[in-house]
Amino acid sequence: MRLRFWGTRGSLAKPGPSTLRYGGNTSCVEVTSARGTRLVIDCGTGGHELGQAIMREGKPSRGHMIISHTHWDHIQGIPFFTPFFVPGHEWDLYAPQGFGESLRDTLAGQMEYTYFPVTPEAFAARVDYNNLGEGRFTVEDFTIHTRYLNHPALTLAFRIEADGATLVYACDHEPHEADAGSGAVALEDEDLAHAGFMAGADLIIHDAQYLAAEYAAKRGWGHSTIDYAAVVARTAGVRRLVLTHHDPMRSDEAIDAAVADLRRAAPDIDIIAAAEGMVIDLGNHDLPVATPEAGGQDAIREGPAGEVPRVLLIAAEGSITDRIARALADEPIRLVHTGDMAEAARLAGDLRPGLVLVESGLAETGAVIGLLAGQDRAGVPIVLLAGEGPTGDVAVDRLDEPWSCEYARTRIRTWLMRAECHWARAAIPADEAARLGALHALGLLDTPPEERFDRLTRLAAALFRVPVAVISLVDADRQWFKSTTGTDLCETPRESSFCAHAVAARAMLVVPDTFADTRFRDNPLVTADPRIRFYAGAPIHAPDGQPIGTLCILDTRPRDLSEAERGQLSDLAATVEAEFARKA
Repeated sequence: MRLRFWGTRGSLAKPGPSTLRYGGNTSCVEVTSARGTRLVIDCGTGGHELGQAIMREGKPSRGHMIISHTHWDHIQGIPFFTPFFVPGHEWDLYAPQGFGESLRDTLAGQMEYTYFPVTPEAFAARVDYNNLGEGRFTVEDFTIHTRYLNHPALTLAFRIEADGATLVYACDHEPHEADAGSGAVALEDEDLAHAGFMAGADLIIHDAQYLAAEYAAKRGWGHSTIDYAAVVARTAGVRRLVLTHHDPMRSDEAIDAAVADLRRAAPDIDIIAAAEGMVIDLGNHDLPVATPEAGGQDAIREGPAGEVPRVLLIAAEGSITDRIARALADEPIRLVHTGDMAEAARLAGDLRPGLVLVESGLAETGAVIGLLAGQDRAGVPIVLLAGEGPTGDVAVDRLDEPWSCEYARTRIRTWLMRAECHWARAAIPADEAARLGALHALGLLDTPPEERFDRLTRLAAALFRVPVAVISLVDADRQWFKSTTGTDLCETPRESSFCAHAVAARAMLVVPDTFADTRFRDNPLVTADPRIRFYAGAPIHAPDGQPIGTLCILDTRPRDLSEAERGQLSDLAATVEAEFARKA
């Protein structure tokens, strides 16, 4: 990959004698693969000169533009990006999607008649709009992973893989924990997850608008300190860090001094400041160009979110209730509030919220969180409002004071978007009553382990070189394991069962990578133990032919089965069936 910076300034374009070397244009980075695929990250005012450079090539361009978020300093170059206005050019445009919003209309807002003389209808090029959430998608020979950032607008970081190299772009992000802005504390919780998204990358381009001494006065503005960026890089195990989104008040000389200080404090990291015109090569261009993994288009949203999200607010303090209500006043979100614990438990069951906000000052907070976690709310994020200390094992985050309505609005959007279910429950077979009758007639449910079955799961684990093999029986509301190798689980709910899908389809089910399959990406057996990444299950049948379960194999790493291996798994499943018949 070859990177070129066309804009490095944050918040406001600042051309002038004090910004000549690092540049005054706002964010825009061009990435080109060895194959020649062009990817543009953000289109601030730096996008104007990039567009002119593309036009000087003298031929129609084909490109992809990914926008981290739609604040002005990241999209102001779009109305001045000449290739959009010339026939023959073809571009795909990607940006985060909120609730009920058209991406095209959002990006066109700055081109309304009141503000600008030309509307998007003047685009003569073919411009296709794509909505983004968290996940993964492919752009020709690029594989791109996305993750929400902490900013007063729905904002995405991009992890970009091509040509044997990995680049991460994380612009407009604020530390989740205020103390992390100093760069002097170890990262925890969401800040640690932020660094984990970058683990093993060759290069990080990271927001670094503030100095640590400035951060206290800038909290809630949505930007990082240079010190925090360095801690993120070190925690992620990344040795090359490019600081970007320079404050409009920061002169070239001040950037020089800040980088010099940071290099002395972090000598183990190669630190540079992004400058307009800077070119960086990543990867080995002599290597064959890799083909991205198949599938995984999870980050692409087909259109505006459909169902109105529901938020349950459990709070007694009036100012919290008022601020949350004002934060969501203009959002297509149903907010239900209570300060009563008994009513909260009832509402959690009736409302089936997509997000629960709990005032951490309530004496019963711990009990409420435990209650919610115990009533099939495992996939619903619980967020603490205010308070101090760790969030615990159940709450996913905390909204620290001081927080503005605008900041809360974006964080609530992020929590709801992140909680969207990428998890399909298996269909119930039409002849379910007969199927359950055949299962129960065998008399195997809840019986002690038997060596004749354990021998077969041990054989399956060894034959396919997987850590886990299971004989699963799918009952009315659970899957129960007659035999397991490599796990202590004895049963799971049917709704999270992979085997139930194979039973419903009456066919072998193979999932090479659960992260790339929207039926299973957020399944509890994927996001928590046993953390299934690969699954293959061959149906096993009762003597009357009814599918009652599977012989399945699991791995924590993605893989696939050859046709020969699929045949072997079916053969082993037939051996299990033979044991059922002998039992009968």
